[in-house]
Amino acid sequence: MLLSAFRNSLRVMGKTNEKKDNVILLTTGLSGSSHAKSHYGNRADGWWEKFIGPGLPLDTNKFHIICTNVIGGVMAQQGLLQSTHTHQKKLANPLGYGRAQFRLMDHLGIQRLHAVVGSSMGGMQSLAAASLFPERVNRVISISAAARSHPYSIALRHAQRQVLMSDPNWMGGMYYEHGLARQIGTITYRSGPEWEMRFGRKRSNPSLKPSLKTDFMIESYLEHQAMDMFDMTDRPSFDPNDISSSSLSETGYDEKYSLITTYPVPCGRNATIQSTLVIGVKSDFLIPSWQQQEIATCLKDAGNKMVTHFEIDGVYGHDTFLLDFSNVGSAVKGHLEIPTMVQPETTKSVPKPL
Repeated sequence: MLLSAFRNSLRVMGKTNEKKDNVILLTTGLSGSSHAKSHYGNRADGWWEKFIGPGLPLDTNKFHIICTNVIGGVMAQQGLLQSTHTHQKKLANPLGYGRAQFRLMDHLGIQRLHAVVGSSMGGMQSLAAASLFPERVNRVISISAAARSHPYSIALRHAQRQVLMSDPNWMGGMYYEHGLARQIGTITYRSGPEWEMRFGRKRSNPSLKPSLKTDFMIESYLEHQAMDMFDMTDRPSFDPNDISSSSLSETGYDEKYSLITTYPVPCGRNATIQSTLVIGVKSDFLIPSWQQQEIATCLKDAGNKMVTHFEIDGVYGHDTFLLDFSNVGSAVKGHLEIPTMVQPETTKSVPKPL
């Protein structure tokens, strides 16, 4: 299905300079929205609250940051409920998201971006943006992302979608219950070592006898995450069907062998010209660190001499990009603010925080 026109929401932070060459496009993950930073109209913390602001990694004193929803995404202004209740008709992928975002850049009169920054599915979008519009992107940051989804990740996403679609109220897409899918998702985003430190085998109420109901604190945590998705107060356009759509777009994405066949170089064919930072996390098992290494290797093999690859030794799993301000933040800030130059091909390992 081709969209001749579409609606979307965006959040802007910081000011453009006279040349409009200080613009950063911040792309979202699967469940993210344009609300990356709190503001006077919405005081709730954004999903990258700690990373955006004066003097922070995305420095609003220096850069104009634009964060948009993805078309058909979880928080999109134009999602499934506003177009069709048949989710098969509403499948996109990071390439489609990138085209939509640059249509928005055209509308805003922005010809060239200082950088595209994204994590998880957003990191796939940053690679896609660089591949689709190499002449309009100066720098790329891809965190905990992949050039293609591997079978284990596809299997996990499949299980989540089946939970959604197996409900009797699915009705071809008219779905209202999705707590279990959220619990499965939470398990994939975090890591065992973190939960060992945080919860261990602690019980919610040691005075009660064990039962089939929620017993351990980790179980209570998962139930809380599920119930949080029912809180619609700050998610007026949330549509659970869009989890299925966005999830499938992630698993079907393959930048190594994408439809961009004009350029023969694999893995981000046009992305071989930009200064690129790739960040992975050792404890991430949803999108394992070897997949970020694969991105860096492909880009280097394609002739890009401006590739830096960091691997973080932390305990937060896939959600490290949300939680590890010290390591992720310093790497992002350095890459955005360092003068453009040919960087040495290097792979670094960030030491485990004390």
